[in-house]
Amino acid sequence: MSTTRATAEEPEQNQEPELTQEPERAAEREPVAAPEKAGAPEQAEGRSTVRMLLRLWPYVRPVRARLSVAAFVAIVASCVGLFIPLVLKWMVDGPVADRDPAGVWLGALYLLLLGLAEALLFGLRRWLVARPLAGVEASMRADLYRHLQRLPVAFHDRWASGQLLSRATTDLMLLRMFLAFPLTFLLVNAVTIVVGVVIMLVQDWTLGLVILGPVVPVIVTCVLFERKYAAVARLAQDQVGDLTTVVEESVLGIRIIKGFGRHRSQARAFRELSRTLRGTELRKARLLSAIWGVIITLPELAIGAALVLGVVQVADGVLSAGTLVAFLSTALALRWPVDSIGFLLAMSQEAATATERYFEVMDEEPESSAPRSEQRPLDDGDTDTDTDTDTDTDTGTGTGTGTGTGQPGGLRFHAVTFRYPDAAPGTTPTLDRVDLHIRPGESMALVGATGSGKTTLTALVPRLHEVTSGRITLDGEDITEMSREELRAKVAVAFEEPTLFSATVGENILMGARPDAGEPELDRALAIAQAEFAHALPQGTGTQVGEQGLSLSGGQRQRLALARAVVGRPRFLVLDDPLSALDVHTEAAVEAALRRVLAETTALIVAHRPSTVLLADRVALLSGGRVTAVGTHQELLRTNTEYAHLMSGTEEDER
Repeated sequence: MSTTRATAEEPEQNQEPELTQEPERAAEREPVAAPEKAGAPEQAEGRSTVRMLLRLWPYVRPVRARLSVAAFVAIVASCVGLFIPLVLKWMVDGPVADRDPAGVWLGALYLLLLGLAEALLFGLRRWLVARPLAGVEASMRADLYRHLQRLPVAFHDRWASGQLLSRATTDLMLLRMFLAFPLTFLLVNAVTIVVGVVIMLVQDWTLGLVILGPVVPVIVTCVLFERKYAAVARLAQDQVGDLTTVVEESVLGIRIIKGFGRHRSQARAFRELSRTLRGTELRKARLLSAIWGVIITLPELAIGAALVLGVVQVADGVLSAGTLVAFLSTALALRWPVDSIGFLLAMSQEAATATERYFEVMDEEPESSAPRSEQRPLDDGDTDTDTDTDTDTDTGTGTGTGTGTGQPGGLRFHAVTFRYPDAAPGTTPTLDRVDLHIRPGESMALVGATGSGKTTLTALVPRLHEVTSGRITLDGEDITEMSREELRAKVAVAFEEPTLFSATVGENILMGARPDAGEPELDRALAIAQAEFAHALPQGTGTQVGEQGLSLSGGQRQRLALARAVVGRPRFLVLDDPLSALDVHTEAAVEAALRRVLAETTALIVAHRPSTVLLADRVALLSGGRVTAVGTHQELLRTNTEYAHLMSGTEEDER
């Protein structure tokens, strides 16, 4: 409430610009929101609700027996309730007409037993569905999480995390509710209505036809409602995903929001999204109220007409009073099954939309863990071309690409071209025919201006992205011919932006080690990364670092990420500017320890500072997506103007 007052009292001219409308943030969410929201109504109109819900069958199949029993129990319970009007008919035409108190008490006992039986059967149905449906929801959530882990990085670059989170929480909750209630009661109520109508027609067919009068307009209303509600339900669920994204970003970026005093603008942006969602929910409510108005009003009018006609028939002696009571009691018993049609259809549409959103993610093609040769047969053009490219020679002058040494080992890029999957056709590739050879045991520094493609090149080695053309080999073996598990067991990475998980320090570091790694490997990695500060934490290496590791400084997070990269003694090491957040003294200590590690591995290091460059045996200059020069640091300083400019600019920044 205080935030709301502060915002309202703030002068208009002093209002902050909307933080969520900044270009970076807008671009971040647009790739998800645009295709989903813009096409939601069209998707809803062309979508079969039944066909979409049938996609849940693989998850429901293991518990189908129990759900079938529950549905049968519910049908029996509902039909038991329809016996109550027949008992009333017997009481009115028998004990009541004959003034027989004993018969009245007997009828009351029958009614009590029928009521208890109905209640117990519905309770049994609830017990039967609770456990299996909780298991279905858990299974779907586990499958979604597992699938998300296998999807390529390009997918996660396109999708807002809030949209994925809402699918794993809100949408799956809607599906569980649908399986627990509407799925069963659409069948139960349909059977109940059919049985009830048959009973009424048997009692008096003329009154039965009066009750059936509203059937056609109710069906037409339901069809129209279903079409309109599907589009609005999809829109609402997408907006929930957007709202979740904003909340998540605000929590993770709370330091930025507070640091720049943007809490009011964030609150305004959140309120706008909330108002938009509120408007969509009100549209849903209006549609639901409209169908309820029709579904409730027309049957009530029919019951009223049947009552008038029935009273006339009783007065004329054509119909007994007990039959009229039984008929009207049956009609009233069918009010809930009929009235609930709108509610059940609404929940079914929301479930169909939730199913659609769930399978939008599940239908995405995951990364295959198998080598490419096991995924498809090799064509004639897929033959190894090492014999052609390995004949290149390295002049060592720093004026050429210097890709070849005649040695097949090490890390090698063969005419690698890469264009992001969502790039417009015909655009310049991020990397263009890159040829580079890091010899076995050699360290290669990768230098280039911002946007030259350095980070992209390093991401290709562990196959976080797939090359558009060309090949990358490790010790002469194409990385696409390895399983991802095998490849990532050989290659360790440390990114410029270190990511830590809500786990202990030790657990975060040992993610990069073999499953049997223990304290010795952990201590060695901490020593190399100059991260012994971990031992001084409250619980030592067992200390929880918190979400994103934000309880630690940037330099501490970067050192732990570096320790995670070296803990497994990888054969190939890819480091993306691993020392950028370190102070001068810590950087010098880490470099001294890293030199010993780099002597035992083949490494590619993205570098921006001369101190990091000096860790490497040679340097490759990346410019415009291509390697334009290779040589030692001193050679490139003498012979390459662009490299000298980059290094001098860095040195000036440091001073």
